[in-house]
Amino acid sequence: MFLRAGLLSVVLLLASRLLGLLRESLQAAALGATGLADVAILMLTLPDLLTGILASGALAYVLLPMWAAQTEQAQVATRERLARILLAVGLLVSVLITLAPRLVVQALAPGLGAAQDAAHFALRWSAVAMPLALLAALWTTNLQHRRDFTGMYGANLAVNAAIIGALLLITLDTGRSWTGLIALLGAGLLLGMGLRLGWLRWRLGRSKASQAGQMSGGAAVATPWPRTVIWLWALASAGLPLLLPVLGRSLASTGGEGALATFNFAWKLIELPLVLAVQLVAVLAFPGVASAFALSEAAPSETQRARQREVLRHGFVLAWALACAAAAALAGMAPALAALLFGWGRMSPEAVVEVALWGRAGAWSLLPQALLAVLSILMASTGRLREAAIVYLGAVALLAMLGWMFVGQSERPGVLDGAHVMWSINAALAVAAAALLWCARDLVAGALYLRDLAPAAATAAVLALAAASLPPPARLPGLGLALLLAALVLLVAWACSPPLREALRR
Repeated sequence: MFLRAGLLSVVLLLASRLLGLLRESLQAAALGATGLADVAILMLTLPDLLTGILASGALAYVLLPMWAAQTEQAQVATRERLARILLAVGLLVSVLITLAPRLVVQALAPGLGAAQDAAHFALRWSAVAMPLALLAALWTTNLQHRRDFTGMYGANLAVNAAIIGALLLITLDTGRSWTGLIALLGAGLLLGMGLRLGWLRWRLGRSKASQAGQMSGGAAVATPWPRTVIWLWALASAGLPLLLPVLGRSLASTGGEGALATFNFAWKLIELPLVLAVQLVAVLAFPGVASAFALSEAAPSETQRARQREVLRHGFVLAWALACAAAAALAGMAPALAALLFGWGRMSPEAVVEVALWGRAGAWSLLPQALLAVLSILMASTGRLREAAIVYLGAVALLAMLGWMFVGQSERPGVLDGAHVMWSINAALAVAAAALLWCARDLVAGALYLRDLAPAAATAAVLALAAASLPPPARLPGLGLALLLAALVLLVAWACSPPLREALRR
């Protein structure tokens, strides 16, 4: 049953991400890299972005252990209490966005210029969607507890489908005013949010009986409401990593109208392999790591310590190999991939070139993110989220400092090039990975070796440099070459790393 659920979850996750990529491709075709495209991205991403920072990860960190000890009735009571709290928070955020749209735009998209009025109008739709997004995060967490991964990953299909429908209408009717375009996209956003809530509510009702049956066989214990400090550390640990691309997007926006959209499209090139390869490995490794590092009063035996080292080593080498393969494919064939996904409609050739350049630079962020993905679940499994939160806070501060330095050295005052932003993100993530490795040195000792990581990284660098020096191929041949580069990196990693072969056999 678990294997079937896992395979279906991967299929749904893949479908959701590919549909999201299609949405971005249609958005590039319909709006190009323009000020209006910046506004559309700001409006469509703000609700889920704020929800991710304010709620999603923290809800999982705090509620999953709590619900594991509660009866079905207690879970429902907790969920309803939190639903009221989140709806109140959502309404408060909505009011703040509506009353102070200028502050939101200055913080997230300072380079909009003449599109400011359009952004203020668009943010009204984002404000209405905020309570719906927060409630969806709570219900998704409840489905995660019930192990209804089909319900979890299927929910976002509705949002993407509704927005894709709105984008298709825009491409068919190019004569709409900017207010009409934003209203159509806003209606698609709210429709998608409503459909997602309907789907989640239906899945909660569908899984209720089976979950109640599971709970009836075990003894429930009284669980106090989590202390405020627990919520705060959970919020910091889950939200701070999300601030890095948000801050990067804001820094890139200083380049003027269209820069935010260009950065967003470049980051989508990185995000797809990050989610489908690196983070998926971390999710699949979480149960094994949590089990191996289960907190207990007694010190682990040598057998337990050997098991911990084995689980961690497998997670590190698998995530690293996939990250190196994706980095080689993206850095080597970025022009072809950018043209394939975003070189349509109103997207200018110059903007596609910038997407490729920025994506090529950001591809190398996948390597430190592979280490951070495994380290984060390690810190969560051992109750050391505070250290992870402090490290990520330092990474955000470092990115802000690097951005300020690059702006000061820019040829155009106050303008930051997107490639500089990507390299700054790479540096911040690399420092965060090194810092977290140092914090967890007692846990990763004997589980992380340079000889496990070097072959894949060296192969990825050589292949990416060689491919980048060649004339850019056409779109489909470029996709084929990208897959070939990734396959070569994985082949070398498999041949040179016995732990990787062991991890793939399990």
